[in-house]
Amino acid sequence: MNILDKIIFDKKKEVVLKKSIIPVSQLEASVFFSKETISLSQNLKNSNSGIIAEHKRRSPSKSVINQGFTVEEVVKGYEKAGACGISVLTDGKYFGGSLDDLLLARASVNIPLLRKEFVVDEYQILEAKAHGADLILLIAAVLTRDEIKALSEFAKSLGLEVLLEVHNLEELEKSIMPSLNMIGVNNRNLKTFEVNLDFSKQLADKIPNEFVKVSESGISSIEAITELKPYGYKGFLIGENFMKTDDAGKAATEFIDELMAIG
Repeated sequence: MNILDKIIFDKKKEVVLKKSIIPVSQLEASVFFSKETISLSQNLKNSNSGIIAEHKRRSPSKSVINQGFTVEEVVKGYEKAGACGISVLTDGKYFGGSLDDLLLARASVNIPLLRKEFVVDEYQILEAKAHGADLILLIAAVLTRDEIKALSEFAKSLGLEVLLEVHNLEELEKSIMPSLNMIGVNNRNLKTFEVNLDFSKQLADKIPNEFVKVSESGISSIEAITELKPYGYKGFLIGENFMKTDDAGKAATEFIDELMAIG
């Protein structure tokens, strides 16, 4: 069993447990449930930087990245830096995140928030909406076409946008459907955790133009972004690069300023 299989196995058990404790009616009663969402896809289309900055404490591949920041410090720093949106990891066991992180982020900033999670059930989409997310992530590697369709349409019915993550052509071809807003190519192989920007380059022209193209993982330099922009990428998800510094907001500001300076 690889790391991704383990995560999904644990996630399915976790969702069953949560459903037994917190009823859907409680999630729907949340103050954020009726809040209008903010569009990340529009932000990316209108931006010259396209940066989606991530709040991430640790990961299976890197262990601890940074436990020292408060959520508020990080997300306010990212908003001030000019990020188009913020990705908030909510998985506890493998990434040290929680839905409370999403809630605190929502209370702190007014830019789009992605619930970065291993979504396997509609219940998690209700949780995302109830905790202030504007969009969800669906990972093609762990979902069938029918599951992607059902989950993305459900998210849309709640006013949430959908970022669908793929890693190869097979995943991309099974996933293309109108209920998606953005297609992200993960440069990290989720089974081996190896990183290669060529994945984004190889899949770029296979992604239909109606979807905003996002490149995820392993982006740690301005050069990587300038290399990927000619391939039609409008969004760049950056996680560890900012979080591993002493000041994530400052690191994001310097990165975005440098990126904007070269156009």
